[in-house]
Amino acid sequence: MDYKFFDKVGYARMDKGDEIISGLLEICAKEGIKSAIFSGIGGCAKAEIQTFIPETSTFETRTLAGMLELVSLTGNITVDDAGNRHHHTHAVFAYKDKGEHCIAGGHLKSVTVLYTAEIEIRPVISGVIGRMNDSETGTGFWKLK
Repeated sequence: MDYKFFDKVGYARMDKGDEIISGLLEICAKEGIKSAIFSGIGGCAKAEIQTFIPETSTFETRTLAGMLELVSLTGNITVDDAGNRHHHTHAVFAYKDKGEHCIAGGHLKSVTVLYTAEIEIRPVISGVIGRMNDSETGTGFWKLK
């Protein structure tokens, strides 16, 4: 992984074997970024995507593996009252399965890079987007301070 900031906007290149979510959280911790939004594309090897099931307040997880084109990655980093960083990330992947072109997407739990991923990081300036827990769903939402 390598990254650089130009005019307060970060550009990260994730390399083969890098896990994107942990890499983004690491960059934010190193740079003192408490909240940010990000987007990206890339070629990945493995992804865990989730779908929220409201009736049970749980996530169903599906693992994809192989050549996965990361068509769209979008998400945010927030910080809870204890100072812990959290991500909320969605992604769409294109891939082939038994000769057919397929697409899968949803909430992204983790994703490992196969070739490279290119991600733009936009820190929140002059404020912080916090995180609060929603008791009804058990998930975290933005807490605008």
